[in-house]
Amino acid sequence: MRREVDGAIRETTAALSQVTDLVALVTAPPLHTATIHRIEVLRLQPRVVMVVVIASNGGVTKRAFTFDREVDTGLVEWAASYLNERLSGLGLGARMAVDRLRDAELGRQETDFIGEISSAFTDLEESAEDTLYFDGAARLLSEEHLADLPHADDLMRALERRVNVLRALRTAIDQRSVFVWIGGENPAPELRSVSVVGANYGLGYRNLGSVGIIGPLRMDYATAIASVRGAAGELSRFFETVYDE
Repeated sequence: MRREVDGAIRETTAALSQVTDLVALVTAPPLHTATIHRIEVLRLQPRVVMVVVIASNGGVTKRAFTFDREVDTGLVEWAASYLNERLSGLGLGARMAVDRLRDAELGRQETDFIGEISSAFTDLEESAEDTLYFDGAARLLSEEHLADLPHADDLMRALERRVNVLRALRTAIDQRSVFVWIGGENPAPELRSVSVVGANYGLGYRNLGSVGIIGPLRMDYATAIASVRGAAGELSRFFETVYDE
């Protein structure tokens, strides 16, 4: 499933760039939009335990923990059952996970063990590299567009770093229609010499991410708007088959 999600986003980004002949951007759904589907607790070695968290969107995170003493296999098996009972269906990284794991009836050994491995599902992190896809830099830097890009180097550096571009797109995650930022309207300073046209995709009750293109201030806005709207619609239909509502 994770490969399908990655493939769908990459295909959308490449197709959008080809259609518009500009840089295309797609933000993947943030980690917290998925829920915990299953948790596996595995004893790899007598003192090493691995916790595997499988998300509803197919994402998988793994974390290994090394203990000072040998870990009982029965404790590991119990922990897997207990964690699935308490956390299944909960949003990834949700703060309430810690509260759900508290149980006054648990013994000291069980409580300590859960406390040791709880960071595997409460401290999940995501990087900008994992959540922002882009394609078409060479198209934007072609002779046709380059003369209209006074700060092309700054733009390319911003795309490579991803973080500020991703942050800017996420400011529009609640938009219900196409959004257009022209020059100085852009939230990210690095984008104020260009225009961004975007639209959000998602489920009927919440947006999951954004589809957008970056181009010179002089561009075919009608085609850009139609293209990002169409791409967002296709991704919305795809994610309706991926996420459990």
